[in-house]
Amino acid sequence: MAQNIYDDPGFFAGYSRLPRQVRGLDGAPEWPALRAMLPPLAGRRVADLGCGFGWSARWMRAEGAASVLGLDLSQNMIARARADTDDPAIEYRIADLDTAELPAAAFDLVFSMLAFHYVRDFARLARTIHAALAPGGDLIFTIEHPIFMAAAHPRWTRDEDGRRTWPVNGYFSEGERRTDWLADGVLKYHRTLGTTLNTLIGAGFMLRRVEEFVPTPAQIAGMPELAEELERPMMALIAARKG
Repeated sequence: MAQNIYDDPGFFAGYSRLPRQVRGLDGAPEWPALRAMLPPLAGRRVADLGCGFGWSARWMRAEGAASVLGLDLSQNMIARARADTDDPAIEYRIADLDTAELPAAAFDLVFSMLAFHYVRDFARLARTIHAALAPGGDLIFTIEHPIFMAAAHPRWTRDEDGRRTWPVNGYFSEGERRTDWLADGVLKYHRTLGTTLNTLIGAGFMLRRVEEFVPTPAQIAGMPELAEELERPMMALIAARKG
């Protein structure tokens, strides 16, 4: 079973105060770029993997999705999502993405935000998603960029021009990584970007688009701390399609 850090009281309290949890999708700087990668949602059957508080599920229904199934390992997340949702076409279930099964050809879109780097066996998950999509269905997701995960954060230094540098630690050494973020010892799984993309291809997906998130000047003006994201990519946004 995957580490369920989101049900740790201290972690969950800190996580609930993050801008993207207080403001929803509008608090996620990558959301405009991610939204542009989505297909038209009218009539689509959607699975939201790592659905969290249900922000994406509710937005997709407002955009015309026929139904949304939200899966998350955290009881806290699912309880909050259910409390904030009044829509019989949205269903939330507790599920571990390392072992979850999905019905065959049941979805037109599988979506996920910042969840797959917690999954130990990404190859299994990719095959499961491929089988669960109808022909022509889309997989669109974000992950913590492997360069960001491999950086020796927070041990950044400054170069001779005063700019931050982020030394990369064992980029090609894939596997478990532990980080102290809101709690000690948060478990994630590091894979190179090449491994992630080739795993999708091996599962039968056609890659449509890959974006390395970078904030716009307007976003940096509104949130100066985002300037740090110009130094190394924090997130990868990936769109793939089942043939």
